[in-house]
Amino acid sequence: MLAPSYQKLKDILSVSIDPKRILTNPLQTLAYGTDASFYRLIPKIVILAHNETEVIEIIKQAKLLDIALTFRAAGTSLSGQAITDSVLVVATHGWKNQELFDNNQKIKLEPGIIGARANIFLAPHGLKIGPDPASIGACMIGGIVANNASGMCCGTAQNSYQTIADIRIVLHDGTILDTADAQSITAFKKNQTALIQEIESLRDEIKGNETLYNQIKNKFKIKNTTGYSINALVDYQEPIDIIKHLMVGSEGTLAFISNVTFKTVIDEKYKSCSLIFFNTIQDACNATILLKSSPVAAVELLDRESIRSVENDDDAPDYFKTLPESACALLVECRDNDLVVLKQKQEQIRLQIQSIPTYTEYKFTSDPKQYYFNWKARKGLLPTVGGLRKNGTTVIIEDVAFPLPQLADACLELKDLFKKFEYHDAVLFGHALEGNLHFVFSQDFSNQAEVDRYEKLMSELAVLVVDRFNGSLKAEHGTGRNMAPFVEKEWGSTAYEIMKRIKNIFDPNNKINPDVLINPDPKAHLKNLKPLPECNDIVDKCMECGFCEPHCVSEGLTLSPRQRIVIAREISRLEETNDDLQRLADIRKDVTYQLDETCATDGLCALACPVHIDTGKFVKTWRANELNSGNKKVAAYIGSHMAGTTSIVRTGLKIVSFFHAILGTTIMTALSNVSHFITFGKIPKWIPEMPKGADKINTKN
Repeated sequence: MLAPSYQKLKDILSVSIDPKRILTNPLQTLAYGTDASFYRLIPKIVILAHNETEVIEIIKQAKLLDIALTFRAAGTSLSGQAITDSVLVVATHGWKNQELFDNNQKIKLEPGIIGARANIFLAPHGLKIGPDPASIGACMIGGIVANNASGMCCGTAQNSYQTIADIRIVLHDGTILDTADAQSITAFKKNQTALIQEIESLRDEIKGNETLYNQIKNKFKIKNTTGYSINALVDYQEPIDIIKHLMVGSEGTLAFISNVTFKTVIDEKYKSCSLIFFNTIQDACNATILLKSSPVAAVELLDRESIRSVENDDDAPDYFKTLPESACALLVECRDNDLVVLKQKQEQIRLQIQSIPTYTEYKFTSDPKQYYFNWKARKGLLPTVGGLRKNGTTVIIEDVAFPLPQLADACLELKDLFKKFEYHDAVLFGHALEGNLHFVFSQDFSNQAEVDRYEKLMSELAVLVVDRFNGSLKAEHGTGRNMAPFVEKEWGSTAYEIMKRIKNIFDPNNKINPDVLINPDPKAHLKNLKPLPECNDIVDKCMECGFCEPHCVSEGLTLSPRQRIVIAREISRLEETNDDLQRLADIRKDVTYQLDETCATDGLCALACPVHIDTGKFVKTWRANELNSGNKKVAAYIGSHMAGTTSIVRTGLKIVSFFHAILGTTIMTALSNVSHFITFGKIPKWIPEMPKGADKINTKN
């Protein structure tokens, strides 16, 4: 039962939005309300918005009713930016338009386009978008911009902030600003004078405060996505340019992004990489410093634990298993449109690091199989490590950045920190060239002692990163719920007040994705933790990353593989705890159609999953378990009398074909509906409504 204000919102919006896209049943709100993070909030309403007009109406009506909104695209967010216990607006289907223009120098993209799809569109032109996160095959443009995604080969020079050309946004009151449209800018400046003045005031205040100005400049010399992109107030003078860049990395807390225009970048034709092993992590970091001035496209660090997580892969070399515990690898990439120049770059790289001994000989490869494995080992580390964790635990990933000269010391101290709190499965990897490290480990949140252990780790991590190395607590994944309590710790009170003012300028009522990025609760990162109960051996290793979703034929019709697992886990939890029998009954009411009947069980999800989870296989197991004893007996009889069964079915199909020839398709569909109604008491959801006049026999058929 919805609260009155939410019911009123649903009733009002159902006039202009298809009620089938306004979801309130427990199964769908849980399924759509889940992201890749270790947090869980269940929305009261999920709205599948298909265009900007619908979003504007949602924003206006929610504002009148004082209801909070959260906007989401793919939901691959790792830090809880895409969840809510209020209203979730999903902008995926219907948001797929793209336009290449300005002599191919710019591409306009809507938020529901997967990053890799944008690159496929650009590939024939030898181009790509700048950001290249490891999740680019699943994450969407909306999240790429909202989290200021960067990645492995773009560094800071080609991240979302640096390559954005224009943006179209909808503010908290329904106002539109399109920075590519001169008329829109003129109207915005005329109608939003107070907002413009506030932006100008912030800009001037920062530029008049030498200490703060220099702090911002220095903080963004390395990767930094902690808090808002207040470097926009330093980098730009014109308020519209400032607003445009403030939206990047704002995590949906300032406005809704209708589309974004990126400056395209060159995608070099020839690529090669080498996995170079060093004796120690110090040697690898020292080599990275030297490589900073060489013609590399990427330098990715993988510590010994990272290599261990992939050493059993079928394509992994045997020597992976014999590497010493101190070993560390750098995955080095170089690219060019000229094959001769590419070879020259490889030689330059060799010369650059020849003073540092390597554990093994190395060579650069363009062989597709070896090249693919090297990058698969790196890109799949998060879910691969997650797949190795103990059942019932969640996987945590955070990303920090350090000044490059201090990277080696920072790595060692991070490892010591994990040992101190007994996170023995923790792995370090990341974009070494930018001093950007990711760390992944498993965490049990099932008891208070474990939660307390995590709290102590995070507290000491903040001290290590900020006080010891003057680094960034978030480097590219966005602040999210996990780091929101530490934003002031990193930036200090003066800069933090600037960020709070930015939030208030664009969202004065704190109703646009509240409590993300700016959160006064010092323990917010310890609340609303996602349960991961054991469900079935086939799917228990799923970390709900969402990599499977673009490959699922039923995604958008009913549920994706990730969502099926989410629902199955919740049923297992409710059956185990018996604490909400009504909720269990409500979910079970829809589960057969949503989870079972519409799954193609084709295994495509397993091909996309880094830990090869075949949700289709799980659904087949689910079906078998759901069969009652009578059905099992029937199935057993049919299985042992296949010849007779086949004969009966063949005769039946001939009869159906005979009547189909006489009555036509329309009447047969209508009869099917009636038959299903008589048998089951309802028309099946997958059969369309009978068209007008369908009750009249079409003699032409």
